[in-house]
Amino acid sequence: MTRQPHRWWTAPLAGFLAVASAGVQARPVGAGLGGWITQAVLLAIALFLSWLLWRVWSHRRRQEKALTAEIREREERLNLALWGSGDEFWDWNIRENTLYRLGANHLLGQGSRDELSTDDWRTQSVHPEDLPRVQKLLQEHIVGHTEVFESEHRIRNGRGEWVWVRSRGKVVERDSAGSPLRMAGTARDITMSRRAERERRVALEVLRSMSEAVAVIDLEFRFISVNPAFSRITGYSEEEVIGQNGKLLDSSQHSAEFYRRVRDVLERTGHWAGEMWQKRKDGEEFLGWIEMSEVRDAMAVRSHFVAVVNDITDKKRAEQELRYLANYDTLTGLPNRALLSERLGRAIVRARRQETRVAVLFLDLDRFKDINDSLGHAAGDRLLKAAATRLQATVGASDTVARLGGDEFTVVLEDVESVPAVERMAREILTAFSMPLEVDERHDVSITPSLGISLYPDHALVPTDLLKFADTAMYQAKAEGRNTYQIYNETMDAESRRRATVLASLRKAMDRGEFRLVYQPRMALADGRITGAEALLRWHSSELGEISPQVFIPLAEESGLILQIGEWVLGEALATLKRWRSHGLTETSVAVNVSVLQLLRSNLPDVLRNLIQDLGVPANRIELEVTESMVMQNAEQTTHVLNELRKLGITLAIDDFGTGYSSLVYLKRLPIDTLKIDKEFIGDLTRDPDDEAITATVITMGHSLGLNVIAEGVESEQQLSYLREQGCDEIQGFWLSPPLDAHRCLAFIRTWQPGAVAAIPAPY
Repeated sequence: MTRQPHRWWTAPLAGFLAVASAGVQARPVGAGLGGWITQAVLLAIALFLSWLLWRVWSHRRRQEKALTAEIREREERLNLALWGSGDEFWDWNIRENTLYRLGANHLLGQGSRDELSTDDWRTQSVHPEDLPRVQKLLQEHIVGHTEVFESEHRIRNGRGEWVWVRSRGKVVERDSAGSPLRMAGTARDITMSRRAERERRVALEVLRSMSEAVAVIDLEFRFISVNPAFSRITGYSEEEVIGQNGKLLDSSQHSAEFYRRVRDVLERTGHWAGEMWQKRKDGEEFLGWIEMSEVRDAMAVRSHFVAVVNDITDKKRAEQELRYLANYDTLTGLPNRALLSERLGRAIVRARRQETRVAVLFLDLDRFKDINDSLGHAAGDRLLKAAATRLQATVGASDTVARLGGDEFTVVLEDVESVPAVERMAREILTAFSMPLEVDERHDVSITPSLGISLYPDHALVPTDLLKFADTAMYQAKAEGRNTYQIYNETMDAESRRRATVLASLRKAMDRGEFRLVYQPRMALADGRITGAEALLRWHSSELGEISPQVFIPLAEESGLILQIGEWVLGEALATLKRWRSHGLTETSVAVNVSVLQLLRSNLPDVLRNLIQDLGVPANRIELEVTESMVMQNAEQTTHVLNELRKLGITLAIDDFGTGYSSLVYLKRLPIDTLKIDKEFIGDLTRDPDDEAITATVITMGHSLGLNVIAEGVESEQQLSYLREQGCDEIQGFWLSPPLDAHRCLAFIRTWQPGAVAAIPAPY
């Protein structure tokens, strides 16, 4: 880069010296003194000129060295500036196809200069995915479409990593024809800034999409910014709150002192979280879960606060409702079994500490089922509510009255002075029920209760035993003629012992082969054909004789034996279906009842899948029946299993429909195909207008949901005619046939003639 001095003076000096020498040489040796003087003068002049020229040369030499040093210093400064700023300077010699790069050691690697060909730049430096776009931008600038070249792309740095750079440049030299000769520019590493910008955009999008309100406030609690959810929850737009103090949202449900304490805690600790009432723009107040935290800047100095607000008003209301539903009976508003157990437990703890007594009165309404069946379930519900009101009015406010279910109520008396005091309360309850209960404007119903009594610590020390013994005493009161009370004693345990005996025999029944299935046919009302049969479980104990399903099924469910028994029932029913199909009954279905434990504790879909594959029976000829109360009590858990069964192609039916509560809320969500109307409605169908109305409503509702509707317990032509008029799809009951064993049922179906009138044979 050092420039050579221009030797402008060398030619004149050489000419002058040549003339002087020639003159000296031309004189004769003896020319005389004058000639020597002349020569001396000329020589002096020549020497002076030589010295002068040397001085000029030396001066220019020093100037050139100084200039060269300055250029180098400027180059070093430029290189240091580029290195310090992180920028790269690039100079592209378009004609020679070379690229000169300077600075940005972290981009180029060790060394401050880098020179490479344009081809190497394309293949080694620029990311292949970005290269087409970069070349396009370069071309647009070179041909004059853009004033400058500017691009963000990836290049390979000195460590071989891909980094993002922002490159800017322009053509700085052209030839006489205007063709570009040289292009120069800079490049800066923007990897971190791009990452920060991406994170900022992501954070902004997260804030915009959050369902929680987010507000940024300064140290004076003035709003700086809010997200869209803030405007949606509070009703204030961003423009309305920016610069406003946070007191704008303060609610009247908290005192000014409360808000001051919250802000004091936030200022002192930098964080506060909790529930707080806030006020919307329209004046409505809402409960929010609020978390406020400080934000510090790069110097660790607190700069502002961020508040996140979640409207939990509906959640709290739902929690209260769920808490109520979990602890109170929805029909009467009395505590339910769960809350009763909790209160009874606390009462026992207090009684143990104070050495007092607790009495438990177990109350059951006499012949409630008869009244319920004759007046209808709606009237029965009103009767239960009236009984609850009467019972509460009789018992003291400090004592607990609970409904356990059905027509069973429980009273817990605390601080009992003596057994006669408990008996006196029992008599007061009996006297209170001697007056008729008002069911509606047309009906006043007289109903009596039977009461059983147990006491702590006389009979038991824990709630479960107290309830069990009071229940035992209540059954003894019924045995004594009803409308009376009995205090528990050990002689009343005979029934409990009988239950234990039945359970012991039930555990052996499977191994002894004492179970059998009977089948009750089903008929379509449209054409009179037999569509299928329901498999019913029967047990004849070698020790106890014939045991009713109403006795052993609850015991099997309580003990968990229903899982093993239920699997046997499924296998036996499907094997029967296979035999029937071999006899030509290919359009006949078999319905099997399943227990809630089979849905919740066994892998029922896998069991059925294996049985279907092993026996080769079609899934669409299998129907599983679940009771309405079972599904309603375990809606969330059972729905998943029912969906899995539906995927197998199995049809699903709700059995005993109409006996549960709130079933219509869930009915449309369940994957069911069939509704079976409970036989309690069918039995009084031609005598009770309420049952007729309920039955007609269930049929209409079922059809509106696309469900098949079956009526159980049909025993008369009148019932059959009414169901046909209402458009019921199928019927089942003794009018058609009692339950039959598999062979008799096969014969019945094969010999059935549509339109035939069946007699009512004796039950099998």
